[in-house]
This record gives sequence, structure tokens and C-alpha cells, in this order.
Amino acid sequence: MQDLKPRPPASAGEMMGHPKGLYLLFGTEMWERLSYYGMRGIFVFYLTSATTAAVFGWEALSQSELQSKALSYLGWYAMLVYLTPIIGGWMADNKWGQRRCIMFGGALMMLGQFALGFPHSWLPDGTEIYMLWLGLALMIIGNGFFKPNISTMVGDLYEEGDKRRDTAFTIFYMGINLGSILGYLVIGWIGEKVDYQLAFFCAGLGMLLGLILQATQSDKLLGEIGNRPSAKLGLKTNLDDEEKKRPLTPEERDRIKVILILGLFTVIFWAGFEQAAGSMNLFAKYNTDLHIFGFEIPASWLQMVNPLFIIILAPVVASIWVGLGSREPSSPAKFSLGLIFLGLGFISMVGAALQIGDSETAKASPWWLVVAYICHTIGELCLSPIGLSMVTKLAPLRYLSVMMGLWFAFIGIANKGAAEIGKLVGETGPLATFGGVAIAAITAGIILFFIREKLVDWMHGAEEEHTEMNETTKEEIGITADHDVAPQKKFGE
Repeated sequence: MQDLKPRPPASAGEMMGHPKGLYLLFGTEMWERLSYYGMRGIFVFYLTSATTAAVFGWEALSQSELQSKALSYLGWYAMLVYLTPIIGGWMADNKWGQRRCIMFGGALMMLGQFALGFPHSWLPDGTEIYMLWLGLALMIIGNGFFKPNISTMVGDLYEEGDKRRDTAFTIFYMGINLGSILGYLVIGWIGEKVDYQLAFFCAGLGMLLGLILQATQSDKLLGEIGNRPSAKLGLKTNLDDEEKKRPLTPEERDRIKVILILGLFTVIFWAGFEQAAGSMNLFAKYNTDLHIFGFEIPASWLQMVNPLFIIILAPVVASIWVGLGSREPSSPAKFSLGLIFLGLGFISMVGAALQIGDSETAKASPWWLVVAYICHTIGELCLSPIGLSMVTKLAPLRYLSVMMGLWFAFIGIANKGAAEIGKLVGETGPLATFGGVAIAAITAGIILFFIREKLVDWMHGAEEEHTEMNETTKEEIGITADHDVAPQKKFGE
């Protein structure tokens, strides 16, 4: 039997059918994602620029070697960014509570951006690389405290079985993508058109705004949610020490197995998806004609296609799931669709690679990348928000933040894999690399589809608790029909 968690409700009421605290978390995450994605969108460009190479003593490297080094830095950073949430999740569960972890982590990330933006001319010669490492270290540790806990707090706003939870995560996910649009648009333009280090400083200011929002509004809009460690809230007060240490039940073990298995497929998905910041980003800058409607755009702007279409398509995808009624795919089936759409996106990248061939001067049409990013977006909507919600449904309560941290760790491993895959572009060429990713993603999607029924059995009804939607939820995503969705078995179960 799962632990019961008494959640002190916030007293601020509701807005558009959801607790107002959801929109505070939406805003805090939006500013943090502006900071993160703004920096990520220009990071490999910063490291491969002639100025930066000269400062760091890399001027003897060829362009291919410089890109490989930049991808390696990006891979290690992105992997560790997603591994440290295990530590931050444990601290929130057992020591600090989620809100304190969020403030601490956000402050470290802000200082990390400022360290990246610290002018090279103000540093002693030969020490510039250390400031880069300091900035990355601060952002890695800070993200570990911030990321798992703000996602977990979204679930904490709702009681067990509340049918609004999936929709809440979709709304929250739109905040993530609004922040990334602003990051690519503003930080990307400043970096590519003005100065990379000034862009990092501006990204730090974005994180500062998120901290101010959280510090001034959390008591009012969240009440006591996130103030106390989850482990203390999740255990009944009359339990003795032996009961507190009770082993996992068979049902809990099965549910954890589902998280772990889907986590492996998540690694495959994000290893392909995160080519956006690495090999696809470099392909956009050096192998793509960036003139669109007579205007030469910054290469990082192409990455805005993903978050823009997340916002456009999220209500559409949610409406499709509701409209399917009893035929709505299960979570594992949705994951398999996500992998297949990822593969379709890389088929578009194969088209871009075929267009330039072996020429060193030919430029591919940017529309190949636009189509690829749209396919990846559809895949992401089938997988990522479903994954976040799934962890909050399946994880034993006393391990909730740790399991959320583990979920992000899967994504971290995928990011390191993404960097290694990206390096293959310089060795075997974009055609072989993008084609290989397409085949791997589609194959993984097909395998997952065939094992979906067993995974649903191991969920022990967690899916069925959330299939029925009330009229408020349907109105939020634009469903106006007055029929209810019966909690019947879904397609693929």
C-alpha cells in the first residue's frame, strides 16, 4: 500500500481550474529555462569561436577538432546537469524540503551564468579556462537542487487521484518551452550578434528574476507545500521505526520496474533529441543556408521551432488523447510513438545531408531542420510530459523526489551519449550519423510497442486512475463535447 501524504493546501484559491501555485511554478521554471536554454543554444558556438579558442589556447586545433572538443564539454555538462538531481532530490526528501532546495539551486545557477560571463580581459592570462569550469560546476550543482524539486511540487499541488494532474504537467511543460523560446530568441541573438559573454550575463539575470518571483510569492500561493521534507510528510505519525523502514511491496517493486524500463527507452530518445544542441546546431551554423525571407537569422534561432510547436501542439495532442476515449494509448504506447517520431525527424536530417553531399561549400535548406524539429516536437509531447507525470504516479511516496532525480539521471546519461553520437558527424559524416539515429529510434519504438502490455500490467491500475476527465479539464484544453471519457481499458493494454 502506498504511503499517504498529507498535503497542506495553499490558501490562494484557483485560477482556470488549477491552484494558483501552479502558475507560480510555471513562472519560476520559465525564467530558469530562459537561462538554461539561452546558454545551451550558444554554448558550442562560444567554444568554437576563434576568439574563445585563442583565449583557451586551442588555436592549433582544426575546426573539426574544435567542434569535437566543444561537443565533449557540452556532453559532460549536460550529463552532470541531469545526474545531480539525485542529490537534490534526496536533500529535499530528507533535510531541506523542496522550496529551500529550489532557492539554493537557483542562486548557484545564477552565479554560474555570471562566471561564464565574467570578462576574459579582467582575468590573469591563463586562468580563463578555470572561470569556465567554475561556471559550469555552479550550474551543474545548482540544477541538481532546482530541477527535480520544482517538478515534484507540481504533483504535490494535487491530491491522490486528482484527474487534473496530467493537464497540470502539460501546462507546466508549456512554461518550460515559453522560457526556452525567450532564451533562444534573446540570449541567442545577443550571443551571435553582439557578444557571447554578455549573453551569459543576461542569462544569469533571467535566473535572478525567477528567484525573485519564487521568494516573494511562494508563501502566498503555495502555503506550506514544499516547506518540509517529503519523507516526514509521507509517513503516518503513528508508525513505529520498523514500519518506517518497511521494504517495498510487490506492487511498488513492479511500478519501479516500469520506471526503470521506460527510463532505458528514454535514454535512447534523448540521445537523439539532444543532437539539437550539438550536431544539429553545428550543422545549422556551418552547413545550412540561414537566409529566411531575405533575413539571415542566428543559427540558434532554429532551435526555437521545438518550443514554439510545443506550445502550438500541446493542446492539440492533449485533445487527441481525450478524443480517443477508451482507445487512448497507454503511457508505454505513447513512449513508442515518441521514439518513432524522433526517427522520422532524423529521416528529414538525412535529406539535408543528401542535399549537401560531400561538398564543403554547399548549404542545405533550413526547412529540413524545421521539419526535423517539428517531428521531434511531436515525439517529445508523446514522451516527456507523460514521463514526468508517470513518475509521480508510480514512485513510492517516500522515494518520490529521488525517483524524479533518477528519471532526470536517465536524461543525463542520454546527453553524454548525444555528445558521443554528435562527434561521429565529423568522423563518418552527417548522412551516416543521422541515418543511424533514425534507424535506432524507430527500431526501439517498435520493440517498446510490443512489450507495452506487460508494462501496463506492472503499473497495477495506476493508468486507469487517471483516464477519466471532468468537464473543467476538457474545457482547459479546448474539448467542448459534453460526453465523459469512461475509465475503460486503453488501447495497447
